[in-house]
Amino acid sequence: MPSKLIAARSRRRGGVLAAFLLLASGDPSLFAQNPPPLPPPSQTLTPDQLDDLVAPIALYPDPLLSQVMVAATYPLEVVEAMQWIEKNPGLSGPALTQAAQQQNWDPSIQALVVFPDVLKRLNDDITWTTNLGNAFLSQQQDVMDAVQRMRQRAEQAGKLAPTPQENVVTENQDGQPYVEILPANPDVIYVPCYDPAWIWGPALWYPYPQWWWPPPSVIVGGVGFGFYGGIQMGLFFGPGWHGWGGWGWHPGWDTHNIIVNNAFIHRFNFNTANIRDLHGTAVWTHDVAHRHGVPYATAALEQRFRADVRQNVAPRSEFQLSRAPAQPAERFGNRQIPQSTLPAQNRTVFGGNEYSGAAARAHADRGYSSMGPARSAPAERPAPSRSAPAGGGRRGR
Repeated sequence: MPSKLIAARSRRRGGVLAAFLLLASGDPSLFAQNPPPLPPPSQTLTPDQLDDLVAPIALYPDPLLSQVMVAATYPLEVVEAMQWIEKNPGLSGPALTQAAQQQNWDPSIQALVVFPDVLKRLNDDITWTTNLGNAFLSQQQDVMDAVQRMRQRAEQAGKLAPTPQENVVTENQDGQPYVEILPANPDVIYVPCYDPAWIWGPALWYPYPQWWWPPPSVIVGGVGFGFYGGIQMGLFFGPGWHGWGGWGWHPGWDTHNIIVNNAFIHRFNFNTANIRDLHGTAVWTHDVAHRHGVPYATAALEQRFRADVRQNVAPRSEFQLSRAPAQPAERFGNRQIPQSTLPAQNRTVFGGNEYSGAAARAHADRGYSSMGPARSAPAERPAPSRSAPAGGGRRGR
């Protein structure tokens, strides 16, 4: 037998043996293949690339998914928030949210501190987070369509169904189906924990972030898909908590918008500096003030958001410089950011302009009563029902 044929058969047998050993190991992430290299940040992503990009969060419940997509457009503040959490390990419950209120971050970042596992994942692969944010800024409709495609594929494959933790319902708008995922309990949220390779197969066009997946014993649910322990929202927001219908961010699937509940942001004293109407809801728009000079992916986005990176980096005040000696700088990419020299309750961990914490409540919060239908504005509604996906398999394209 020719030596080349023998070598080819040998490689094939070796591949079969390797696949068998991977299957026996029970770790679906080991099946991951190496997708093509990342496209340039300025490139418009194809539907297949967007499918892979959104896969790690596509099965998050709608309120959290919306918040994460908004927060990803402010990657520097994601890093700031994670470092702030690590430097303040004793904060929990109301003390955590009250301290976050004093940080000069976008409200989507301030409210993310109650989801430390999510914040850690976004920080662990900040390149993926930045790319998600850039895609959402430049291709918002395409990104939201990609989430729906991935949910529908997971549902059709029997890996997305109602569970005691979450509800899954399919709504139809003008003949177009939209899969919604909502917390089953209005006072508790379970953050999903799943390896996209287990749900849809290996990434084919855009690499999944290299997140650490906990063993099945750590999560609630079956193999391949589960939940971290439930987060009691009342412990963070107290008696003012009005359930998930009043959360700060919800998707408008039919309009391809994120609906922001300004009343929620105002009620819980998050950053309202750039919010004109403190009541009711509004369509989300990107706030360049919280980009802090992180470059946009394209010249068109730079022009659209008037993002002069030199103007967006806030200088240290004379008061700061006179009160304390210089501190070691921290880094984000190729940028050095000086640490704050004032107490944490008054400044962000990286320094910047002084921020006075809770805004005075000049008017009664009327936002919850003014909310309309879920797809144009978030409204409280009975919790539908949903299940944890189980099993494996590759994505059908």
